Amino acid sequence: MSLQSTALHNLSARELGEAYAAKELSPVDVADAVIERIEAREPVLNALYQFEPEAVRKDAKASERRWMDGTARGPLDGVPMTVKENIARAGVPMPSGTALSHPKIPQVNAPATDRILEAGGVIVGSTVMPDWGMLSSGVSSLHGITRSAWNPAWTTGGSSSGAGSAAAAGYGPLHVGTDIGGSIRLPGTWQGLATLKPSAGLIPLDVPYIGRAAGPMCRTVADAALFMTVLAQPDIRDYTARPYPAMDWNVDGGRGLDVASLRVALQTDAGAGADPDPEVLAAVEAAAAVFADAGATVERIGPLINQDMLDGLDNFWRTRSWADYQALTPAEQEKVLPYIARWCSRGADFDGAQTIRNFHSIDRMQQATIAATANYDVVLSPVAPMAAFPAEQPMPVDDPDRTMAHIAFTVPYNMSGQPAATVNCGFTADGRPIGLQLAGRVGADDHILRATAWYEAARPASAAPDWASLD
Repeated sequence: MSLQSTALHNLSARELGEAYAAKELSPVDVADAVIERIEAREPVLNALYQFEPEAVRKDAKASERRWMDGTARGPLDGVPMTVKENIARAGVPMPSGTALSHPKIPQVNAPATDRILEAGGVIVGSTVMPDWGMLSSGVSSLHGITRSAWNPAWTTGGSSSGAGSAAAAGYGPLHVGTDIGGSIRLPGTWQGLATLKPSAGLIPLDVPYIGRAAGPMCRTVADAALFMTVLAQPDIRDYTARPYPAMDWNVDGGRGLDVASLRVALQTDAGAGADPDPEVLAAVEAAAAVFADAGATVERIGPLINQDMLDGLDNFWRTRSWADYQALTPAEQEKVLPYIARWCSRGADFDGAQTIRNFHSIDRMQQATIAATANYDVVLSPVAPMAAFPAEQPMPVDDPDRTMAHIAFTVPYNMSGQPAATVNCGFTADGRPIGLQLAGRVGADDHILRATAWYEAARPASAAPDWASLD
């Protein structure tokens, strides 16, 4: 890919950093190109909650000066990027996708925001999400409907809905999402992206919670890895974070990876939720064959969890959200998306003892997942059992009593704290992207990204997204 033949909004973060260093491009020109891209696509995609072009240009101009006088803050200085609206930016409201009055206005940045600004990143804006982050779509009582960059009739996935659409559309190369059950990886699979739900606490959070993580959403694995050099820095505000050894984020297309030595597990039965579509299974099976053909030992494994564990977790989440919903005035309750209100209302049915039993589903899921995957270097699986569904639909299984039927491949790794990456591995007959999930041991994030980069380079051309086609 040459700079001359590629639209500036399609350049990777690595390419931008190299071009800035060589004085071949200015961050100002790139910011202008991304702003133009956003203004062209945003009326349809609806990916951004906060977007101030003049502030973007001001930050890009400051970056340009640093590159010119030799004080650039690193390879991401001047690179356009976004953060999800539930990642604090001082002074920017955090409505979390709801139309409720008086959203929280943080006084300080979240750790991820601070690390981006310290690295000179140009934050283009905050990306939207559905109500309370509890939908795997771009349907929001505040924002309306966010749509796929591939086809506006299709869902973005969620809850990092705006981040997924922005990444696919070319609103800059780097985007931060959050994930408590699949909210980074689901938009990843339905938008053809490279993503990482990192090990627990590797990317610090100012509001940590069991299973919650922040992570990169990008077009390429190399960019996701480059972004980790900034995001995966310790911050005392995350009181749940554990110390990790230094990691090597130079994935280099997977070169140097001894694929033949890998023990790879292939999981195609989630043991809960919806059954995988045949096209999804076929794409994942073909990806596993790429590893096997390169000499890896590929073994099938069964489900990591069962339906009882998934239902228990879902019921605990319902109770948690019911507590938030119940605290609202009747007038404010009316502003919450009806689908979410109906979903969380079931939380009122559980007494204290049952809530504790539901909470213990997290422990059971964690134990089962770590035990089932301990002997493998990489675990391959679908990300979701289905491809993208209609954008107007709140969930892939459109029934508030079965809302979590799509997360049985992803949520185990939230509860176990293990890293799980995604990369595109094929398309349905009608062109919808299909993602491959690659998971590994806690703290093996760099190894998982290296394996993901290796597959990204080795996959057939038919499985690779053609980002230029979205122009």
